[in-house]
Amino acid sequence: MHVKDIPHPLTIANFRAYFVARLASTVAVSAQAIIIGWQVYAIARQTMDIKQAAFLLGMIGLLQFVPLFLLTPVVGLVADTYDRRWIARGTTALLTINAAALGLLTWAGMLTLPYLFVAAVLIGIARAFSGPAYSALAPNLVPRESLPTAIAVSSIAWQAGMIAGPSVGGVLYAIHPDVAYGSISVMLAFSLTMVFLIGKVPQPAAQKDRRPLHRVIDGFSYVRDNRLVLAAITLDLFVVLLAGTTALLPVFARDILHVDAAGFGILAAGMGIGAATASIWFSFRPMKTEVGVKMLGAVVLFALAILTFGISRWFWLSFGALVVAGAADMVSVYVRQSLIQLHTPDEMRGRVGAVSALTISASNELGEAESGFMASILGPVGAVIFGGVAAIGITLAWAWLFPELRHARTFDPKDHSSPEKNKEAVS
Repeated sequence: MHVKDIPHPLTIANFRAYFVARLASTVAVSAQAIIIGWQVYAIARQTMDIKQAAFLLGMIGLLQFVPLFLLTPVVGLVADTYDRRWIARGTTALLTINAAALGLLTWAGMLTLPYLFVAAVLIGIARAFSGPAYSALAPNLVPRESLPTAIAVSSIAWQAGMIAGPSVGGVLYAIHPDVAYGSISVMLAFSLTMVFLIGKVPQPAAQKDRRPLHRVIDGFSYVRDNRLVLAAITLDLFVVLLAGTTALLPVFARDILHVDAAGFGILAAGMGIGAATASIWFSFRPMKTEVGVKMLGAVVLFALAILTFGISRWFWLSFGALVVAGAADMVSVYVRQSLIQLHTPDEMRGRVGAVSALTISASNELGEAESGFMASILGPVGAVIFGGVAAIGITLAWAWLFPELRHARTFDPKDHSSPEKNKEAVS
């Protein structure tokens, strides 16, 4: 098909509804995450020192990760068996109810740390099911030729939400907590409405000839045997796990950079701004060559930006470092998601997406827990510096352990060896 004949994803009605739904829900959930972190830290600081309060911030990440870890064997199978639209609808409804409940508790003056921890668990459950469903649904909405652009555009929805969410959450919470939670509930309800507008789309029939347990194992086996996909997934996992800073932003904002809730929102939007800029670029200029080397270089840049953030005491330098880190991280996300989507058969996308979602959550939520725990030992600055240095070491190790990643020229599976050949090359 000629390039001019390839439809842009946003010209397709189902994808437009998907895009808007994902944008609205990401704004809402990221705004809510910022508010939960701020509330946990504020409540904890009433009776605890910085290190103890940072530890509780880490607990928020852990409580979101545990449900996803426990449910991973199930959620991918669910996404490959049932209508992915209804899975997205159900999880969005759960998020809407959860946000409304937190709003009511805040309004009534009854909000406590246990309530916030329960809310974190419910968010983890919702994300466990929604991640594989959303990732497996997007390729069903566009022609295969449009998929790389669809991945970039879908990432724009997520990253734009990451920009707007923290800023909107911080500003609205500074106006009044009731306004913040009310707005979040409305955005999630709107997202739910848009998911209902996605019409019926083709989905592969479930594999009736395979037992559920065998089908679950198939997803893990596919990722294990495709070394290129395995390299991309695990590199992102360990780097963000070690070098993530999201959980510690309330600490840096309040006690190191000394800014209020609005400044905290601006700071928290930094990575999203950089990532969205990169996403917009890729939506018009998709990456085509030397994808592996570019991913490795971007990960090193990400680690250096995190190191800069850790040692900075100037607000705008810290903000700029997070913007650069977000742009570099987006390159890694773009390469990883493109490899997964283009190398995975449609009938397995839910299960492979579940494995990918587990690693993403491990790198994000479990990374938040790791940051909080390390900050309780080394202090927040020491924890960030340790993570940045460790991330550079991991990248160099992966470049040596997985030559398939260094040698990946394009996203096209035809340009790479089969998993069997990859294994033979390593043995």
